[in-house]
Order: sequence, then C-alpha cells, then structure tokens
Amino acid sequence: MKPRISIIVPIFNMESYLHRCLTSLTSQSMDDIQIIAVNDGSTDSSLQIVRQFAENDDRIIVIHQENGGVSSARNAGIRAAEGEFIGFVDPDDWIDTTMYEDMYKEAIRHEVDIVMCSYIREFGSHAIEKKYPVADLVCYRGEEVRNEMVRRLVGPINDEVANPELLDAWGTVWSKIFRAEIIKNNEITFVDLHLIGSNEDSLFNIHAFYYATSFVFMNKPYYHYWKANTGSITSRHNPNLMNQFLVLYTLIESFLKEKMMPSSFQLALSNRISLNTLGLGLNTITKKSSMYRKVSDIQTVLNHPRIRGSLSQFETSSCPMVWKAFFLCAKNRFSLGLYMLLLAVDRLRKMKR
Repeated sequence: MKPRISIIVPIFNMESYLHRCLTSLTSQSMDDIQIIAVNDGSTDSSLQIVRQFAENDDRIIVIHQENGGVSSARNAGIRAAEGEFIGFVDPDDWIDTTMYEDMYKEAIRHEVDIVMCSYIREFGSHAIEKKYPVADLVCYRGEEVRNEMVRRLVGPINDEVANPELLDAWGTVWSKIFRAEIIKNNEITFVDLHLIGSNEDSLFNIHAFYYATSFVFMNKPYYHYWKANTGSITSRHNPNLMNQFLVLYTLIESFLKEKMMPSSFQLALSNRISLNTLGLGLNTITKKSSMYRKVSDIQTVLNHPRIRGSLSQFETSSCPMVWKAFFLCAKNRFSLGLYMLLLAVDRLRKMKR
C-alpha cells in the first residue's frame, strides 16, 4: 500500500548524530511512512548504522551513492519516494513523535498541498524556539499562496526587513511536507550547492509554492534543528560565497521573469540581496587572514554593482537602530565600520550558542 509520507534523509559522515535522528523517525506515531536514507558516500560508520536500522524496520529504504552533496542525495530520495507526501529531515536533527501524524492530519483536514510547522534551535546546552509573528494556524489558497509565500521566500518587503534573522526562516524544507505530485509532476529538484553556495532550500520552496494551490502553517515547533554541529557546512568559511550568491540571484530572477511575477517580487529580491550583506560579511570575518585583508574583502563585496545597486534602494525606516547603523555603513561602503559591527554581531551570535 502507498505510504502516506516519504521522509528523505541525506547522510554524509553523520555517525555521531544518526542514531538519534533515525530513532525519532522510526518512533513516529504514524506507522504508514517510508524512510529513505540516502548515504552520500560516507567514509565513517553511517552506512552501517543505517543498515542496522533497516534490518529491524522494513519501512527504511537504504540508497548508497558516491558523494554528490546534499542536493544530489535529496534528489535521489525524491526519485525513490512513493508516498502521498514528501518530507525531509537532516541527519543531525530529530523530530517530535507526533510531527508527521499531526501535519498529515492538517493536510487532509484542509485539503492542502504543503504543510509547515515551526522548529526549535538546539544548541546542546540550551534550546531556543523559532518565533513566527503569525497566528497559531495560517491557511492560504489560490493566488494567496504566490502573493504571500512565494514573494516571502524570494525576499522581504516593507516592515519585514526589520528582522534579517527571519530571511530564510520560511524557506527550510525540513519543516514541511509537500504533496508528492506537486514535486514530481513539475520536476522540482535541488540545485547543487557548489553553484549557489546555500539557500538550496529556499530555491526549492520558491518553485514548490509557485505550483501549489494551498498551504497551511502550524505555528507549533515539532522539528529540532541541531545548531551545535561545528562540522556543518554552514559554519565554515566559503571563499566562493559571493559568486555563488550571484548565481542564486540570477536563478531567482530568471524564474520571476519566466513566470511574469509582479514588480513587488523584484523589490523582494533586491531586499534579499541587501540583507545578504550580513551573511557575506560574517563569512568574510571567519576567514583566516589579517584585519586589513578582511576589510578589503568587505569593500570588494560592497563595491559589486549588483550589491551596490540593491543597497542604494534599500529602505531602512522599519529597521531597529542597530540595523540602521549596519546598513548605513553598507550603503555608504564604509567597510571598516561594517567590519566592527560584524565583529559585534558575530560575538552575540556565539554567545547565543
């Protein structure tokens, strides 16, 4: 019988976390699930751990492939998925026991294509719930899905720019279930991170929400996002990040033009580019080099025509004072001042860990 939900887990060298993740999946209150564990060329004991779980649970399908990255692994999982809905879980994370049962019930009750829940950031010593400033249950249908969700995934507008930390909070794939036919019929896949650097989740979601006709958000945290993994790709310096982000912007812009989306979507993309100066800046200060080199690299970012153009029209009136100061430095290409503010942001970020 067709499973209700196929859950895709991309795995690369996650032996320290995998048991916790798979236990949370096999312990789900919904029995009728398919767990697709894609071992992406792990060199540790991850494959052995997955196979041990599979021996005791016939709902687990093990796919072993040469290392191709998280996008390749997720795409392999999509091809193998047989469920009515598709979900994603990262191997260093875990989920509450009733997560998929509760989300599936909402999908059936409201007859929707995508269901999303909130999540908790786990730091090892403490946990922080991700707060979404919306009602306990939000439902969009028809054009609302594009006007509210696709636009929000592209980037913020108006007072949404006041919270840069929420830029991609809506764009995670692991907090959602997607009706499988939406993904498969429209051949939606993940783009290789080597091309775009990050945000493969948001790009995937932009496409998925464009083709969806209905959406429910459950403002309740079921997913546990492990932030204490220092080996994560998001915690390392990426020397190619700016060029990769420029490719990402081009892909989003091309999609908006192809689908003839309203001008507000272009403004949203421009605001995304402006807010991404924070991520580019934080990436720069993690580089092992002198302060002079880092300040010079920040100046290179700020001088790029695409970034400079977006910053020039970025409206900061809704921003708190600290972010006004940050973007004032960015707009005026005051790289030393921006460097000092980035150090402060990085210190605060590490204190929250």
